[in-house]
Amino acid sequence: MVSLGMEYYLPVIWALLLAVAIALYVVLDGFDLGIGILFPFARSEVEKDQMMNSVAPFWDGNETWLILGGGGLLVAFPLAYSILMPALYLPVIFMLLALVFRGVAFEFRHVADTSRFLWNIAFAGGSTLAAFFQGVLLGGFVQGMKVENNAFAGGPLDWATPFALLCGLGVTAGYALIGAVWLILKTDGAAQARARQHARLLLPVVLVFMGLVSLWTPLAFPRIAERWFSLPNFYYLAPIPVVTLLLAGFVWRWLERGHEHLPFLGVIGLFLLGYLGIGVSIFPHLVPPTLTVWETAAAPASQVFMLIGTVFMLPLILGYVAFVYWTFRGKVRAGEGYH
Repeated sequence: MVSLGMEYYLPVIWALLLAVAIALYVVLDGFDLGIGILFPFARSEVEKDQMMNSVAPFWDGNETWLILGGGGLLVAFPLAYSILMPALYLPVIFMLLALVFRGVAFEFRHVADTSRFLWNIAFAGGSTLAAFFQGVLLGGFVQGMKVENNAFAGGPLDWATPFALLCGLGVTAGYALIGAVWLILKTDGAAQARARQHARLLLPVVLVFMGLVSLWTPLAFPRIAERWFSLPNFYYLAPIPVVTLLLAGFVWRWLERGHEHLPFLGVIGLFLLGYLGIGVSIFPHLVPPTLTVWETAAAPASQVFMLIGTVFMLPLILGYVAFVYWTFRGKVRAGEGYH
């Protein structure tokens, strides 16, 4: 017989695992999507080769975390999956198609001669659209969905709101920023200098988007306003935006002073702080604003069974990721690549 304690803690553990998987995906796949967003601004094919080669050993492995997030949601929270998928079906399909275009273009561009410009367009377009629709998914999730009798009761375009579109643009700008600081870290010469220029331009843009979303959410959604501005929550949560602004100031300073590693680490910190702010706004709801992680969780036996496998596999995946990033830790210079 499963104790009440397990029924309470298992959904929380799975929610944390999903949150970690999504955070790893956003950070790791974010910079290679950002490379694609910045692709049209490269001045030559040699520079584009350098940009693509900087992520060549990593890009397909980064999407492992997207699979873990989606699969974990289905296994651990099947009711949430059955509601979220119909509610967000179209942006999910658009995102996946864009990722397919991006992936095919990544492989074919290296062997194409006469059609390389077409694969350049597919790579840049697929990366940009994938980033945009991931932001739309985020906005559609945060704003919530209509649920009746534990089923989605809204329309197929309920997600298409100004708030969701704003989130789509914000995530696109954010991915471009993390792509730029990745290029600062991994390239040199003209590619690195241009990436530093892009990062200086994108950092204030991303901060504006973060500010707009931070203002919009409490004004449009009373449940989020109550979470942030009721006492004593306000005192506990106020450090999040304060630390975000301070870190942004440090990132700007590091960019101006020519640092290579610190801007990348700082931008990751900005992403994680924004992610933390979203988590604070919606937890424990997994289907905002009605259903919590406990109400949408699978049977405890199912959660335990999958958790055992995850406990064994997750360290192996993390170890492999660490090994790959350590092995290919050097810079990619013009004319070099991984084949």
